[in-house]
Amino acid sequence: MFSLIGFLIMGLIAGAIARLLIPGDQGLGILGTMLVGVVGSYIGGLLGSLFSGGLALTASGLIGSVVGSVILLLIMGRTSRRRITG
Repeated sequence: MFSLIGFLIMGLIAGAIARLLIPGDQGLGILGTMLVGVVGSYIGGLLGSLFSGGLALTASGLIGSVVGSVILLLIMGRTSRRRITG
């Protein structure tokens, strides 16, 4: 139970840091920011495993979570702009 709560809090922190690094308004609330951080953690873990020679979908540390969250926010920004303007 505590590990799940810790994972969600870490996702919130990673998502918040990523939102600070990416300019613009992402239009996300607290839960959206937490979800970006949690998914970003898995993206960071996947990238880390690819660079270490394996392929595994695992959670990563804070730095990997922030990197994954930034990647996710950039992808979300590109797809949402295309939908709105296109």
